[in-house]
Amino acid sequence: MNLPLSGVRIVAFEQYGAGPFGTQYLADLGAEVIKVEPAGTSGDYLRAIGPYFIDGEDRNSASSIFFQALNRNKKSITLDVLSDDGKKILQRLVENSDAVSNNLRGDVPEKLGITYDQLKQYNKSIVSAHCSAYGREGPRKNWPGYDYLMQAEAGYFSLTGEPDGPPSRFGLSVVDYMSGLTMSFGLVSAILSARSTGVGRDVDVNLFDTAMFNQSYMAAWTLNTDFESERLERSAHPILVPCQLYKTKDGWIFLMCNKESFWPILCKKIGRDDLINESKFVDFSSRQKNRDEITKILDAELMKKNTAEWLEVFGGIVPAAPILNLKESLENPFLNNRRNIQHLKTKRGVNISLLKTPIHLSNTDYEDKTAPELGEDTNIVLEEIGFTEDQIISFKNKGVI
Repeated sequence: MNLPLSGVRIVAFEQYGAGPFGTQYLADLGAEVIKVEPAGTSGDYLRAIGPYFIDGEDRNSASSIFFQALNRNKKSITLDVLSDDGKKILQRLVENSDAVSNNLRGDVPEKLGITYDQLKQYNKSIVSAHCSAYGREGPRKNWPGYDYLMQAEAGYFSLTGEPDGPPSRFGLSVVDYMSGLTMSFGLVSAILSARSTGVGRDVDVNLFDTAMFNQSYMAAWTLNTDFESERLERSAHPILVPCQLYKTKDGWIFLMCNKESFWPILCKKIGRDDLINESKFVDFSSRQKNRDEITKILDAELMKKNTAEWLEVFGGIVPAAPILNLKESLENPFLNNRRNIQHLKTKRGVNISLLKTPIHLSNTDYEDKTAPELGEDTNIVLEEIGFTEDQIISFKNKGVI
């Protein structure tokens, strides 16, 4: 069977993380994502970012492992979109596409001519999806902005790390990833609407709004009560107890008893049935008030066995997880059982391992492809949208592609 987004064509003006991460989801689901990179340059800045390259010193424009991790299953064309011929090529692309996406600074899409108002003359049903730092309107529309800046201003630093340490960022670029995915969700939703109504639109997402929206229930608490956020020891949940790190004989374990029913089960599993009906621990509210005492009790009991031994005891009955570093997490037998790592080969025959998309589809034997080299699909894409070989040669000679 075809993949869900087969037949959808997206022209992507993208770079770095947020946009490419989002459109990679779309490409993984079958969309034709045409990555547009400036002619006469080295393309997406990510192509040159190391320190790791899949072919050592014998590098090409798709050698960066960083780039490969965000641009699987896409095509690449080079284009000077501001030149007269470049505008003609853009027009033809828009006429033959469902959407144009970008993750550029808020004031740049209009300069490039890729907003809906600028593109609808070529295709009334085109969707123009934007993923900027601070939005395309307002006093910050021309500000550059990046993930960690959003984490700082949206309160993430104040929630991450130990109470006596400095404010800390989240370990991954979670705002970039969430913003790119949110943009892609909005883009597909708008395409669905455009296909039924014949009218497209702008879809605007930005990192700042996404970072703030991710505050979710904690924002609701803060807006409507006297709740004040704080950093808690051992990455504890602000309300639910036990839900934090605990010491074991050989390290740490994370318990997450986020339903009342898990507390008596945990007590039985550690041989402390006497704690079940203890009035100080009878519900979440009482356990929150006595968090420190519970921590001491659980540390003492859990330090009698290794983490692996406790995971056997809990066996999916008590929510628990080991504390793994990145390498250990990628060697996790359960990950291999899920077959979430795939081994691909580039067009130059170089092997690379990448994580699969987390969206698992039935009835398909589609095989992923590695990220494209700079401009490798320019000729074929231009031919598909109606340009002749002589025109393409002329574009090359002029530096348009």
